[in-house]
Amino acid sequence: MYDGMRVIALAPVLDERAKIVEVIRRVPLDVVDEILIVDDGSTDGSPDVCRDSGATVIELGRTVGVGAAIRTGYQYAIDHGYEVAVVMAGNNKDSPEEIPLLLEPIASGRADLVQGSRWLSESSDYGEMPLYRKVATRLHPFIFRLISSANLTDTTNGFRAARTSMLGDPRLVLHQRWLDEYELEVYLLYKAAKLGYRVTEVGVTKRYPPKELGQTKMKPIVGWWSILRPLFLLGLGIKK
Repeated sequence: MYDGMRVIALAPVLDERAKIVEVIRRVPLDVVDEILIVDDGSTDGSPDVCRDSGATVIELGRTVGVGAAIRTGYQYAIDHGYEVAVVMAGNNKDSPEEIPLLLEPIASGRADLVQGSRWLSESSDYGEMPLYRKVATRLHPFIFRLISSANLTDTTNGFRAARTSMLGDPRLVLHQRWLDEYELEVYLLYKAAKLGYRVTEVGVTKRYPPKELGQTKMKPIVGWWSILRPLFLLGLGIKK
């Protein structure tokens, strides 16, 4: 519990047995009431090691997509009476120790959604972040700002915290099939800003491991189109 708020930290996982245990270990249990892992069809035994590490596990049973996994986690948070849901990466690129940084603006009444920004952190160590991702993670906020008018610096970072009261807003139609992949994260950020919710950023650490250890499951073309297309579909009014 953080400042009287019940907090759940959740992570979508797909074949991250070698990394997810460390993620769970690093979560500060003095502020987080429950750790939820949503398994997106792993075949490497990830669910078992997560349970052994003390986390609650929901298994989707097949690979649906990271957006579907996060959406499942959000619904669990709402159904179980949590006031804040924190999303973190399941591949140990985020720093769970920094969860209090995401919670403080919500606890102080300044924000409904807190977006972590790697570009605002003076201590960020990007590790072996691929060049194309450095370019893309700078370009996306620029396009996001043009379409939404929200001045954010890191619109593709999945490390964020949100009030569940906002997540339950019927105008946020999270249960759309086209949001099953990376679209959901951009959709939520865009809709929160356009609906007048208070969205702010805090500096957080993002570190990429060596390429041989597996940096991401996002494919350069398909994955990046997945986070770009919500901006065009929403901006043009094709989707709501």
